[in-house]
Amino acid sequence: MSRSTKPPRFVPTLTEVVLPMPAPAAPAGAMSATPVGHSADLEDQMVQRVLQRVDLILERRLREAVGQLILEHTQTLAPRLREEIELVVRQSVSQAFEQEAAQIPVRS
Repeated sequence: MSRSTKPPRFVPTLTEVVLPMPAPAAPAGAMSATPVGHSADLEDQMVQRVLQRVDLILERRLREAVGQLILEHTQTLAPRLREEIELVVRQSVSQAFEQEAAQIPVRS
C-alpha cells in the first residue's frame, strides 16, 4: 500500500496550530484548603443536599396535588352522596312510620 504525501482534496487540512487554552488562574485568596482527594466527599455532600431539597419540593408538590385531587373528587361525589343520604333518610322515616302505625291499636 503506497502512502501519498498529499491528502485527498476533500479532506480539510489544518493550517494553524491550536494550543489548548490554559485554565483561568484562581485568585490567591480563593485557593481551597481541601486536598484534591476530598472533592469526592464534597460532591457526595452536594448530592445529598440536592436530594434533600428535591425531596422537600416533591413532598410539598405531591401534598398539593393530592389535596387538589381529593377536593375535585369530593366535589364530584357530593351530589351523589346527597342523593344517597336523602334516599336512606326517606326509607328510614317511612319504615319508622310503618312500625309506629303497626303499634297503634285499632278501635272498633
